[in-house]
Amino acid sequence: MRATTTGTGEAGPATTPETRSLPAHAPGAVDTPFVIQPYDEVVAHDTLWDAHSHPFHELLWNERGASCAVVGERIWTITPTLGLWMPAGTLHSGSALAGTWFRASFFGFRTTSSISDTPVAVEITPLLRLLLERLGEPGLAPSSRAATEALVLDVLAPSPRELLVQLPVSALLRPIADAVREDPADRRTLADWAAELGVSTRTVTRAFSAETGTSFVRWVAAVRAQHAIDLLARGWDVESVAEQVGYRSASAFGVAFRRTTGLTPGAFRSG
Repeated sequence: MRATTTGTGEAGPATTPETRSLPAHAPGAVDTPFVIQPYDEVVAHDTLWDAHSHPFHELLWNERGASCAVVGERIWTITPTLGLWMPAGTLHSGSALAGTWFRASFFGFRTTSSISDTPVAVEITPLLRLLLERLGEPGLAPSSRAATEALVLDVLAPSPRELLVQLPVSALLRPIADAVREDPADRRTLADWAAELGVSTRTVTRAFSAETGTSFVRWVAAVRAQHAIDLLARGWDVESVAEQVGYRSASAFGVAFRRTTGLTPGAFRSG
């Protein structure tokens, strides 16, 4: 459990997150006659969702704030511009920071086809956002709803960009993963870790590629970006976040953050 924070980067008193439990449904186990059904909520407290699954497909994104979804050893960060498609029946857990305005669109299992057999990132483009928002308008005529739903399904597509951290599970890499996630400011290099573990840098490089699908440097950058988004959404200033996640200056942090997320740190600052 993380401490709450102030806008200056100082930790405040720890708070207990709200935990929600939902059932685990198989795909189509519950009748879902709708095509697309919108849902949104502003969470008042840090909120955790226990492992659950839906009988329908789900698109998750945020109007404001940061949240994450966990499937096995994969952790996705969800933002206002990068959502996550969750196929029906996928067991997942999640969390959202207090004040997050999260949005979800439920897609009927028998009325729509999944865009992917596994969870996949979806870019929330301005067009897709407008279409999804229109489906939430009260009194939308059936013909207008059908036309809008057809357009959503037409533009909805997986994104090659995602804020994903795949956790390695081998005895070799787990100490590295645990240390970096505990302290993203850890500046030990690949060579440092190889020496500490008594193996070659090539061994660590190959293991990271095999277990995470990316390099050590990119994996660390993704962990730092996820942690930074959490702090920025809590109101930390950019300079404090940069130091907290291991960058020597706010400008260096900004460049690395934009390279990883496609957005500036300011896009996630609360208030």
